[in-house]
This record gives sequence, C-alpha cells and structure tokens, in this order.
Amino acid sequence: MRIFTLLIVGSVAGFGQPAFVGSAKCGGCHKAIYDRWKKTLMANVLQDVKAKPEVILGDFSKPNELVTFKKEDIVFTYGSKWKQRYFTKIGNDYFAFPAQWDVKAKVWRRYYVRDGTDWWTKHYPAEQMQRPTGPTCDGCHSVNFNTKDNSVTEWNVGCEKCHGAGSAHAAAPSKATIVNPGRLDLVRSNDVCIQCHSEGRPLNNPVNGRYYAWPVGYQPGARLADYWQLEEHKLGEKSFTHYPEGSAIKNRMQGNDFVQSAMHNKGVKCSSCHDVHGTGNAADLIKPGNGMCLQCHGMDSPNGPRQTIAVHSQHKEGSTGSECAACHMPEIASEIEGTFVRSHTFKFIPPSDSEKYKVPNACVICHKDKSNDWAAKELKKWPHVSPWRVAGK
Repeated sequence: MRIFTLLIVGSVAGFGQPAFVGSAKCGGCHKAIYDRWKKTLMANVLQDVKAKPEVILGDFSKPNELVTFKKEDIVFTYGSKWKQRYFTKIGNDYFAFPAQWDVKAKVWRRYYVRDGTDWWTKHYPAEQMQRPTGPTCDGCHSVNFNTKDNSVTEWNVGCEKCHGAGSAHAAAPSKATIVNPGRLDLVRSNDVCIQCHSEGRPLNNPVNGRYYAWPVGYQPGARLADYWQLEEHKLGEKSFTHYPEGSAIKNRMQGNDFVQSAMHNKGVKCSSCHDVHGTGNAADLIKPGNGMCLQCHGMDSPNGPRQTIAVHSQHKEGSTGSECAACHMPEIASEIEGTFVRSHTFKFIPPSDSEKYKVPNACVICHKDKSNDWAAKELKKWPHVSPWRVAGK
C-alpha cells in the first residue's frame, strides 16, 4: 500500500519524489489546524532570538560561573517548558552552550553529555563546543535536514515531519497524495512519533563521516525499524537509558516505553491519545485528565476497574491520587535535575519491583516521607488488589 501511494504521488506531482514545501504552504488550505499547531511546543522547539528576543527565559542579569556566553551570542533557544538551552552558529554547524536554564526552578544548570552516557559521546570531542547539534540533535528539531550541508526546509516539528513531503498534495489535494499517520497501520503510525521520541541509533552509521543520533533517511509511511534501532535493555541492569526493570530512566524515550506496553500490543496509537496539532490540554491530550483513559477503561468496560474511581484508587475522587496517570504513568523519567516526566509503559510499578530493581513507584513518589515497606503493607489492604503482586521482598 505504501509503494502504491508513492507511485500516485510521483505521477500527480510530475516527478519521481515529492518535494518539501514548508508548513506555511499547508496553512493555506488547513488554516484552523495550522493556527492550532503554531501555538504548540512542537512548533516552537527552536526560537530565533533575532526575530523574538523575548523568548530568552534565562536570567542574564547577574554573573554565573556556568554562563560563559552573552545574550548576543545566542542564535536559537531550544525548549521552553522544562529547560531552555542556547545555540550558537559556527560555520554551517550549530552548537549548544554548556549552560541551560531550568525553567521550573529558575536556576542555571550545566549542560553537558558526560562520556559513557549517550553512545555517541565516544565519537565526538569531550569539549562541549566541539559537539555539533546537526548530527546529535537537529534532525528531530527540523524538517528535511540535509546531512551534506546542514540545510533544512524549516526548523521545528513542522507539518511535513509527520506527513512527509507535501508538494504533490499541494498540487493535487487528496488522501492519495499525502501521508496521514492516523490512516497508517499501527506500527507505521506510531513510528512517526517514535522517530524522535526514542533513544537509539541509526542502522547505517557514520553518514558522510559523522555519527548521527537520529534516524537519518526515515520518512513518514516507512518502517522506522529499517532505519533505526532502539536502545537495548538487559533485565536487571541499570543503564543510562533504562531502569533495571526496563522502564525509561530519561526523557524522550516515550517510544521505548510504549512499544513494550500492553496498550501498544492491543492496537493503541499515539494519536489515540494525543493530537499534536494542539488541544489546550496537558500534553496535547484529546481529552483532559481521567477523561482520556476512561473512554476505554470506564467502569462498564471489560478493561475497566469495575468499581468507582474512588474504590479503585483508594483516593478521593478528584484528588491527585485518583488520577489514572498518577499510578499508571508515574513521573520517573528524568527531564532535568529534579523534574521528571511520565512513564509510557502504563504498568503499575509495585513496591516489590522498587525493592528488586530500584525503579521508583507511584506510592512513594507522592508520599515522599514513606517507604516501600509502608506502601506494600497499605496496598495489601486495598480491595481487588492481588496481595502477591504487591507482596514486597
């Protein structure tokens, strides 16, 4: 089916492969969606400080030993929700300065990928300003990154990052001339998101003499596994990317988590929960809070808790503890020091796993003054909860 689509695209456009045209071109016909997308984090990962100097969040008003650069040196900001990093340009390469602004804590923190952490560190100099972002970052923060000259069609996660090159569709709008991730099969649909929301390495490396840390050559509609290998995990071993039981230990690994989940195995797509065009809900969820989960896991569903939320969670309905995500998507993946994002395995992590594998569980994340032993004893009192599952040591 994918080959058939490409043949149609080529014949409609009048050439072998469609070209990239930029998101603004898409906005001409899809204005409502385009306007929503323009407000999302996806559309604003990188910000041009010359055009928008106000996007710089870091405090440059007083000296800090980590900050070895000035506002005038910044070309791009990267991020705005949890952290903000600062890029400069040298030749046709971009480089991230060795300090980042912690948006939540409002403090400067060092930015440096230590040796022996990410696999690519051994292929680049130890000096931060000698590690170009092109091969290590920029393929996920742009559309149509060219590995030969570092040029892009546009910066940020534009329409064509998920829908593929759009010239044929712009010339002859139809379902046959564009990739719609929602209409792809389970694997190819989720691959569109996993291309950037995962830790791994290209199957073919180096490329033009450089080692790349994003899936070079992949385009929406293809199988990501033909271009990209997810970071492997060995049960019982803690690594830079995984807790010993297999959950992601760092951010940008939602894909690594998700492909091992029961949700994925049952046919759930990333787009089943998220609308990356923007919704106004946290994480661009299609519905806010428990409403997202309960449409499939309601009390009347065979996949539901079969009790009220209060009985199932043993927390007052409407409280933080009664949120589905609090227990089934605990914040255990590190974003920046002191800030964690949600796991996407969707499995409840019992205190016994915390003891055995040193992976945090939701109980002691919220009840910070309590122990795993306390949590295990409390869970044994819960109705409809298997005492063997939470038995502990």
